[in-house]
Amino acid sequence: MSIDITFSNTSHPKSILTELKFAKGLPFSEMLSSESIAKSIANIEYRERIFSPDVVLWMFLSQVLDNDQSLQAAVTRGIAFFLSHDKEAPSPNTAAYSKARTRLPEELLSSLVKGSGEQLKKETPDTWLWKGRHVNLLDGLTLSMPDTPENQEIYPQPDSQKAGVGFPIARIVAITSCSTGAILDFAIGAYSGKMTGEHALLRQLIHVFEAGDVALGDAYYASYFLMASMINKSVDAVFPIHGSRDCDFRSGKRLGKKEHIVEWIKPQKPEWMDQETYDSFQDTIAIRELTIHNENKGFQTKSRVIVSTFLDSKEITKTDLTTLYSLRWRIELDFNSIKETMRMGILRGKTLEMVRKEIWVHLLAYNLIRKVMAQSAFIHNKNPRELSFKLALQSIESFRDANIFSEKSAKIYMHLLKMIAYKKVGNRPNRSEPRVVKRRPKRFPRMQKAQKFYRRSLRSVA
Repeated sequence: MSIDITFSNTSHPKSILTELKFAKGLPFSEMLSSESIAKSIANIEYRERIFSPDVVLWMFLSQVLDNDQSLQAAVTRGIAFFLSHDKEAPSPNTAAYSKARTRLPEELLSSLVKGSGEQLKKETPDTWLWKGRHVNLLDGLTLSMPDTPENQEIYPQPDSQKAGVGFPIARIVAITSCSTGAILDFAIGAYSGKMTGEHALLRQLIHVFEAGDVALGDAYYASYFLMASMINKSVDAVFPIHGSRDCDFRSGKRLGKKEHIVEWIKPQKPEWMDQETYDSFQDTIAIRELTIHNENKGFQTKSRVIVSTFLDSKEITKTDLTTLYSLRWRIELDFNSIKETMRMGILRGKTLEMVRKEIWVHLLAYNLIRKVMAQSAFIHNKNPRELSFKLALQSIESFRDANIFSEKSAKIYMHLLKMIAYKKVGNRPNRSEPRVVKRRPKRFPRMQKAQKFYRRSLRSVA
């Protein structure tokens, strides 16, 4: 991600994002604007260095967006930029930049990500919403990282893998905007162990939901306490029914064929919940259960039971809920954009601190791209979900490589928005792709023991 950088005559380089003043009425101009970033950086106390916080943020963003995400590549880009502006270039040694990344506060990155997501949500046009309401998508994913002692201690590898063979794995639960795809917040924990499941992580994110929002996720989240929490916050929820819960449409208040309202009874207190919190939950909650059908031409019709807090079947019909649930797939596409397209699936950080910062910077870059996509959709009268994330990333990278990705140039920036809006992605509801690979892998044996044992074997043969 390119950041416009200006140099003063008496101090080190200062970098800011210029505002979108050229296009009156262009939305989201305050999201990650020059003022918001400069204000966040101004709160950091630091000595005057070449690798100041603003420069490090620019280099870090460029690093996660580039095909080569190594430290050396980031420093090389920094050297090229400094020289192109007739400034003294830093050393090619990566140590200084590496230490500068360590000094970059995680609070700065997290506030920029959360603030950008909130701002994008706040300014979303009503035409992009579902029945005028914000739908928040929630789901979990896992990330791999380098096999270092510190990473292993916090995010241990699965027990099924031998020591020295596997990699540390972190579990993440994230909430994205159904309308724009922007990340609103995330929580991270170990892959396994106490208080590391998706429910435990989601409890750290309840603050994201506001009155009037709609929560949409998979069957894993359809628990009594989560549904009750959403009701108490005036948030509606829609999930497939959990496999452990029985559904008998002969009971409850009948609304239609395979559709009724039933009372869920509060279960016994779980171990992780304190008594005060448990007592604060109501003894029963009213839940609407219904069967929806997914019909694809040429395929057998699939049915599933949905549980929801939408109790008025006239205001929110079965067709409405069927359409709403079909939008759940969007978070899978969002995670694919982050993990695969932006290459966050395998992190590079060797310490807990850098792992978290690397995730935040990836999500910051992701939200920046979502901002540009939203602007493109608004200008060209399209829905941002109709636009290709990969095309947006490719366009931004191309303009960045040519050193013309700048919001202060109206003509160039408007042409970028036009390019992003050019391609409309296909409508592929309920698609199913075979999980197979045509390209044959290299014929190398799989690693079965720690690397040091292989080296010993080679030395003994020599």
